[in-house]
Amino acid sequence: MPQNSSGGQSMNCSVFIATSLDGFIARADGSIDWLPIGGNGDYGYGDFMASVDCVIMGRATFEKVLSFGDWPFAQKPVVVLSKTGTAIPARLASTVRRLSAPPRDVVQTLTREGLNSFYIDGGRTIQGFLAAGLITRLIVTRVPILLGAGLPLFGHLTHDQKLLHIKTTPFADGLVQSEYAVPG
Repeated sequence: MPQNSSGGQSMNCSVFIATSLDGFIARADGSIDWLPIGGNGDYGYGDFMASVDCVIMGRATFEKVLSFGDWPFAQKPVVVLSKTGTAIPARLASTVRRLSAPPRDVVQTLTREGLNSFYIDGGRTIQGFLAAGLITRLIVTRVPILLGAGLPLFGHLTHDQKLLHIKTTPFADGLVQSEYAVPG
């Protein structure tokens, strides 16, 4: 795993996301109405969230999460990557901030602040962190639906990215979750 800027603890950039069987994280308009809602537990999300220090997401994902009403990250620090003046609601100002920097610079800034384990969320954000060689773990839950089109989890890669399979868990409702390590 990559070392932080002080040469000490390892940092982790992890992904926990659902996709359609054909690899889309949302419809072309950003809608996620096809995702299952409740009923079968949290698919390990609670344990995952307990393992991270900070959430890093893109602007579009931030805006989508804001549309849910209740803020799901409690007091966990959240960084929104945006090149525009994305507005942070006053109720979230104590835990949410905006940064405009390349992935490696964002991680270096946060590790200097003592944060070492990051939840990376949002398609373009995940793609950027993967391209920068920063993703260390992928947890992808496949939902048994074909969308045919939409926003892909993975975009163009300049080279193959080998993954090491850790485990796969099938759920009674047909969802299948796979965890992978991303070799450094």
